[in-house]
Amino acid sequence: MGSYIIRRLLSILPVMGIVAVIIFLLLHLAPGDPAAVMAGDNVTQEAIAQMRERLGLDEPLWRQFLLWVLHLLHGDLGNSMFWGDPVTTLIAQRAEPTISLALTSGAFAVAIALLIGIAAAANAGTALDRFVMGFAVLNLSVPAFVVGYLLIFVFAIELKWLPVQGYSPIADGVGPWLRSLILPAVVLGLPYVAFIARITRATMLEVLGEDYLRTARAKGVASGPLLMKHALKNAAPPIVTVIGMGVGFLIGGAVVTETVFNFPGIGRLVVDAIARRDYPIIQGVTLVFSGVYMLINLLVDLSYPLFDPRVRY
Repeated sequence: MGSYIIRRLLSILPVMGIVAVIIFLLLHLAPGDPAAVMAGDNVTQEAIAQMRERLGLDEPLWRQFLLWVLHLLHGDLGNSMFWGDPVTTLIAQRAEPTISLALTSGAFAVAIALLIGIAAAANAGTALDRFVMGFAVLNLSVPAFVVGYLLIFVFAIELKWLPVQGYSPIADGVGPWLRSLILPAVVLGLPYVAFIARITRATMLEVLGEDYLRTARAKGVASGPLLMKHALKNAAPPIVTVIGMGVGFLIGGAVVTETVFNFPGIGRLVVDAIARRDYPIIQGVTLVFSGVYMLINLLVDLSYPLFDPRVRY
């Protein structure tokens, strides 16, 4: 197990290197000049050139990349071009809302998806099954910002049950913290629910057709233990894999969701950085998200023996 973990961790390094190269080139070769954005309107070309020199953008592209990599090797993601603060500091300041939103929406999505996926598989071909699959397709088809504004209109403006926008830190109390998370977590989690529910249904249907489950049913095992103890445990590895892969839904959806609900999180930080072409922030956040995604998938791989004792590393 230990050697497997070390090999997987080492395999992350070249992937992160490829991600770093792609992000650096895409940002620096894309149209637009951050120096012109920061200098403002109605400025001379000389002022823009001075701004480019101050930001180091007048250096050759290869030299900019080399300096950035050298800073990365020392754990330095650079400083924001707009705010001037270290990128690590800005990410740390915005981490609590994003982590809270990701954990809440992830827990909501997994719980609901497993419930409706198992129910659809146990009632395959019925109206309940068709309703669940239609619900999943609808969630995957409707953009998150549309669902967000609809929920805001109903639950925040009309019913006044929940706040319209903003985030309440957990230090201000668990109640306000949860109330500020409910709508964003539902909006962010719904596509994740649909993704996991479809895979859960398909995997459970495959497992329910196995001979050992038919034998258990013939012996009089009740539906509840049959589904939860026998079928779900054997169907768990593919479902857990999809849950890990679906973290990409949460990472990508956090940007839109935090913008809709005015969340002061990392997703909103990325949106502001893109508008200002703040290269260090975009590069730093992308690397952090990529690393988190790969570590979560490593944890998913390590969890397989919990569900299938035949798995060995």
